[in-house]
Amino acid sequence: MNNHYQSANQNPPHPQIPSVYEQNDEIDLKELFIALWQGKLIIILTTLVFTIGAITYALTAQEWWSSSAKIAVPQVQDFTEYQSQVKQYQPIFDVYQEDGTILVNNFLDGLIDSEILFQSFIMAFESNKNKRNFLDSNAVFQDFKNKLDADADADEATRRLYNEWFSKLTTSQADKSNKNIIELKVQATTKLDSYNMLQNYITYVSGIVQRDALLNLKATIISKKNELLQQKNALSLQAKQNLEVEIQRAEYALQIATVAKVNTPVQNLGEKEIFSINLGSAAIEAKINALKTISNLSVIEPRLQQIDSKLTLINNTKINSDIEFATFQYLDDVQMPLNRDKPQRAFIIVLGVLLGGMLGVAVVLVRLAFRKESK
Repeated sequence: MNNHYQSANQNPPHPQIPSVYEQNDEIDLKELFIALWQGKLIIILTTLVFTIGAITYALTAQEWWSSSAKIAVPQVQDFTEYQSQVKQYQPIFDVYQEDGTILVNNFLDGLIDSEILFQSFIMAFESNKNKRNFLDSNAVFQDFKNKLDADADADEATRRLYNEWFSKLTTSQADKSNKNIIELKVQATTKLDSYNMLQNYITYVSGIVQRDALLNLKATIISKKNELLQQKNALSLQAKQNLEVEIQRAEYALQIATVAKVNTPVQNLGEKEIFSINLGSAAIEAKINALKTISNLSVIEPRLQQIDSKLTLINNTKINSDIEFATFQYLDDVQMPLNRDKPQRAFIIVLGVLLGGMLGVAVVLVRLAFRKESK
């Protein structure tokens, strides 16, 4: 009896552990493949629908093509005619000294600096004002502008359209190691349109830069002419005053010579005095008469002759506004594009297939999850 009791105490009963686990929310791999196979029609249909939609969009979406050209700083031969127009005015800026030497002034060199001319072209190409004026005369852009929704805010829609097209006329640094190699690019709806637009815009901008360069030259010459005229006025006034002073001195000297009865030249007689009478009264009187007849003030102020020569050169030299020159050189001429920028049809179609397939698989898995939950 006791042994039985001890045996019972030594082997207490253990609680039963369930051998079956809850797996209602789990989907094994085999069941997954079976569900996908059974839902293959849904997957195929969604993939087909998305593929057809992607193909339709890819074939009907607006095409955009970009033509490009590479340019660099011009060589001297590219703007020789303009350089000749500038250099013909060089003598006006040079300084001619009394000993015959010439101090060359480099002020005009800034007008024919190749890098400055090149940067002028780039700035003009990037100018939104120039882009707007060009687009206003471009048939391709006008077609887009005419298609704007009449019911929409016309001003806002027009501004948005202009801004979109401004971004289609661009410049970029083609070579990261050389800032003076620039790629020009224009985007349009066809190969030919992009090619023609880039050609025409380059021509348009080149004309603006040429005109501005000649206007800058003209403004520089006008400014120099005004400066010379001011110098002439100042020197002429100074020469007149000096002439009047010289006449007064001679008249006082004549009075003194007459009183002193010095009628003929006398050596070493007050040559350095303020009223020199060593010439004698007769000579002094002749001097006075000669001074009063002076009309050319260059006799008194020689610098006036140099200024008059420069003013004559300005008046006789004309700027030829009909010359043609380039402010850049082509490294690559304008190229017709080989590939469109967008739409990227192959990418769109592949993306449509993937999205359709993924959506179909998702639908099948959701249906499977709901069926298991209902069980």
